[in-house]
Amino acid sequence: MSPSGQDVIALHRHIRPKMKSLSVITVTYNAALTLERTLKSVREQTYPHIEHLIVDGESKDNTVALIQQYAQEKMVWVSEPDQGLYDAMNKAAGMASGDYLCFLNAGDTFFAPDSVEKMMHTMDPDNAPDIIYGETAIVDERGAFLSMRRLKAPDRLTWKSFRQGMLVCHQAFIIKRELFEPYDLSYRFSSDFDWCVRMMKKASSIHNARLTLINYLNEGMTTTHRKASLKERYHIMAHYYGSFSTFLHHLWFVVRAVLK
Repeated sequence: MSPSGQDVIALHRHIRPKMKSLSVITVTYNAALTLERTLKSVREQTYPHIEHLIVDGESKDNTVALIQQYAQEKMVWVSEPDQGLYDAMNKAAGMASGDYLCFLNAGDTFFAPDSVEKMMHTMDPDNAPDIIYGETAIVDERGAFLSMRRLKAPDRLTWKSFRQGMLVCHQAFIIKRELFEPYDLSYRFSSDFDWCVRMMKKASSIHNARLTLINYLNEGMTTTHRKASLKERYHIMAHYYGSFSTFLHHLWFVVRAVLK
């Protein structure tokens, strides 16, 4: 007895893999000068299964008005006091409903309107990886391409890869929501480095999309924050990779910089 048309449709729906959804998280504070490009980039993505979560730290400039201007059905936002960047990221992750999380800062964008769609089609939805990663381009305040990120994403990424530094940009490091653990708030400037290592240690599968995923705004850091960030990162690396190994790697970083 041959199946009816409705039976065939039902069977097709049953066996067809469900495309994974993505929660894009943007944390803001007084970001009116840079946020619009991020809002536009998320809105223009061709992939349909995206939500945009914005957690604002009660900005005093025009940030909230800009968020309201771009508000749409797939956007969720709040504006309230928080304990800083990583606290806001933890809060946003708790609000997310997507299968994957992507942390996209104000001023950063996806590389192209079809970046998420291309990324999602590089993996098997029935055997979805815990982490997806790719390359990052550096752009100026006008969004013009400057260069590729100095540290290139490795062909195969493991938690040990970060002995060489943060080889994958935080924004191009996409994780399953069910894998997420909170950022450690004891680190003020480099908690993302610690978090990435922890997520990789926890992951059972890490997938290289072999795509440039993100345009990263080359805004730089103040000297004070940069020194504090590097100091935190050194302690994080020593924790995971051992003090002696970390010292030798940093000695090589200095030698390499001098040779260049």
